[in-house]
This record gives sequence, C-alpha cells and structure tokens, in this order.
Amino acid sequence: MKSIAFGQYYPADSILHRLDPRIKVILTVLYIVCSFLCKNIISFALLLASALLLIAAGKIPLKVILRGLRPVLIILIFTAFLNIFWTKGETLLFGWRFIKIYAEGLYAAAFILVRIATLIIGTGMLLTYTTTPIALTDALEDLLSPLKKLHVPVHSFAMMMTIALRFIPTLTEETDKIMTAQKARGADFSEGSLVKRAKALIPILIPLVVSAFNRAEDLAIAMECRCYHGGEGRTRMTVRRLRFVDFIPLALVLLLGASLILLNILGFGYTMR
Repeated sequence: MKSIAFGQYYPADSILHRLDPRIKVILTVLYIVCSFLCKNIISFALLLASALLLIAAGKIPLKVILRGLRPVLIILIFTAFLNIFWTKGETLLFGWRFIKIYAEGLYAAAFILVRIATLIIGTGMLLTYTTTPIALTDALEDLLSPLKKLHVPVHSFAMMMTIALRFIPTLTEETDKIMTAQKARGADFSEGSLVKRAKALIPILIPLVVSAFNRAEDLAIAMECRCYHGGEGRTRMTVRRLRFVDFIPLALVLLLGASLILLNILGFGYTMR
C-alpha cells in the first residue's frame, strides 16, 4: 500500500516542483497523448528518453520511481505475456505445436511495456510527485472555471478531489494498522488459494469502510463548524501567476509530439500497424 505513487507528494527543490500546477496539468494531458502517438522503435526510444529526463528534472530518487511501478508489475507482465503469445506476424521466431512466437509479438510486448511505464512515470513526475494535492485541485478548478457559466459546481468537484487525495495516505496507514491487528490475531493473508486470500481480506475491508465513514462524518462536522458553504465569495491566500519560464516545458512537450508524428511518417525501424 505504501508503494502506491498516486497521491504521494515528494518534497524537493526542482524545476518541476516550481512549475505552475495549471501548466503541469496541461503537460500531463499532452504527455499522455504523446505516449499514444508512438508507433516505431525510434519514437518509443524518444518517449523513454523523455521519461528519464523528467526523472532527472524532478530530482526524485530512482528507487522511489521504481517503488511506484511495483503495484502495476503484474499488469505489465500480463500484458507483455498476451502480446508475445497472441500477436501474429510474418517473422516466426519459435514454434512448437500451438505455441508460436513472432518477432512482431516481441516488439508489441516491448512497446506496451514502455508505454505503460512512461505513462506512470510521466504522470507521477508532472503531478503526484511534484505537486501538492491542494495545488493540484486549485489548478483543476482554475482550468475548469469556464464551466461555472454553465452552472457546473467546479469548486465542489475540486474540494472533493482535495479531500480524496488528502486521505489516501491516511487510509493507507489505517489499512496497515488493521492488517497488523488481524495478523496478531492469527490471520494469514499470504497463503492459500486466490479465493481463500480474497475472503481473508473481508475482515480488513469492513473496519476500513467503517473508519472511512467515521472520518467523513468528523470532517463534515468540522467544515460546518468553520462555516464552510462552498466556493461562493471565497478567496485564496496564494494567487498564482503564469511566468515565461512556465511555457518552456509546454513548448518542449509540443516539440516532442511533433517529433513523434514526424518519426511515424518517416517510419524508422519496425512500425506498429
């Protein structure tokens, strides 16, 4: 649970930490689009290089990044396995009875691994690792502010996201405490079949849900005692202003996207269909 990257802010003094959060939200969306533009070896190599550059720019230890990838390791292995054995092609590398491995399957497996890994690293470096939950939700509220003219409760959505991100570490710690208490009473979560281990999680989920509802009720009472009535008429302690340096990463990501499109047109190396 502690290795989950989503919602875990890593304090540091880096270029990414000092960027305006509104720009980082836009950069994240553009980076996700760039990851799906890749179709050949050179473009995926460029995407991987950009992820490594983000790690260096954010000054986040590599072990922290790898720990964040650990929860999706099973998904990475499973998707790679499916692509290796189920992707057909023209170049047969290995064949035995119904098992056939093509070169195209290996390329597809490598591409999907790089795509998923860079997606997690890119979104983590641009958002969760380098942006506090409050700054992130303030940025989303600013970007969605035009929807207020359509009577969309933008501030309420931003407040809900702030609370959700704020309580991720709290619920993680609460889960660890419940699991430790259950283990002290003889519970075993690591042995037995998959169904048995799933049933063993029920004594964890019930007190965790009860604890979450109790915390939600306490928070609601605390907000009412402080006379919170939504975002109408509220001001902010920090007024954010865009600087020229904030647009430089935006130009670099746009340049990355244009380069990926050009590489797809030129078709260097193996290209996905």
